[in-house]
Amino acid sequence: MMRIAIKGIGAVGGFGCGAADLAAALARGVGRVTGLVVPTAQGELQLPAYRAETERLEQFVPKRALRRIDHYSKMALLGAYLALEDGGLLGSDLSRLGVVVASGYGATSTTFAFLDSIIGDGDICASPTHFANSVHNAAAANISIMLGAKGPSLTVSQFDMSVPSALVTARLWLAEARVDAVLFGAVDEASDLIGYLQHRRCGPRHAGAIAPLAGGESSVIGEGSAFLLLTRKDDTPSYCSIDAVETGSLYHGEYSAPGDPLWLLGADGRRELCARYRAAVPAQSRVACYAPIYGSMPAAGAFDLAAAALILRSGRAYPIAGAAGCDMHGNAVPLETESICSLRLAGDNEYAAVTLSRRGE
Repeated sequence: MMRIAIKGIGAVGGFGCGAADLAAALARGVGRVTGLVVPTAQGELQLPAYRAETERLEQFVPKRALRRIDHYSKMALLGAYLALEDGGLLGSDLSRLGVVVASGYGATSTTFAFLDSIIGDGDICASPTHFANSVHNAAAANISIMLGAKGPSLTVSQFDMSVPSALVTARLWLAEARVDAVLFGAVDEASDLIGYLQHRRCGPRHAGAIAPLAGGESSVIGEGSAFLLLTRKDDTPSYCSIDAVETGSLYHGEYSAPGDPLWLLGADGRRELCARYRAAVPAQSRVACYAPIYGSMPAAGAFDLAAAALILRSGRAYPIAGAAGCDMHGNAVPLETESICSLRLAGDNEYAAVTLSRRGE
């Protein structure tokens, strides 16, 4: 499979807005945890959560055009605009731009608001605005319409494997020359439903910070969007290249990657995955976990790729404050490798590995 280049990054999350804010958060080693108020049978409950703000979207889209668009699609739109701006394509001809969006949960807030309107008002009086925004493909559709992108558009939803599955499609479109560039990204939101499920899963006690490899349950809900502007590899400047995307099942122990990469693990504080991440990486490997920057969510895989691209361009790897089990502490250190392998685990031995490098050809 051909190598593709990352030309632009757009990211929105608890750390702020844009590639510069993400890089600054990586350098600090911490994200910004606020809160999410969740209604339960015992009353309202305050949960820790990474929340995203979308006010900057009004720099790109008139406020009037956004009044019928929900928070889920606003996060995706802002990430898309930021990636195009960062890649120098904002305002250019986008007739051969493809759009691929990954989401683990979709627009859960609007979906359940639509269901509430059906229950409360019946089929005839159900909210058409909520219906239009409730489908998973709403974010990709809004991006294509707002940008005037005329290439193919697709939404992929496969929970923790959503991001790598969507990336496979993006690479195929570029390899087959169906498009000149692909706006690839992921988005998830911290809705009441996700908060309630987190409460039921974790019980009354919730960790205030993620310790990815510590062994106990320390997941914290995250939301936001991360988009990458992808093109075929050429001689023009880019962050890095994506060399390989592999998915499968790990039934025989550890996963092997070419060379000696920095392993960027998708460990996000979920107790059931901690031991599996430790077992999947070869002994004595150099590892990093950046979930404490943006939180636990299926879309975090795209944030990992954005973080990897920033690291490869700068040549500096970043520590994570309080990331027990990682071997990176103190200040940023030289990367000392030409490649990063972003590894995500899910389900019964499912895995996805994306290899990125800064090697030029």
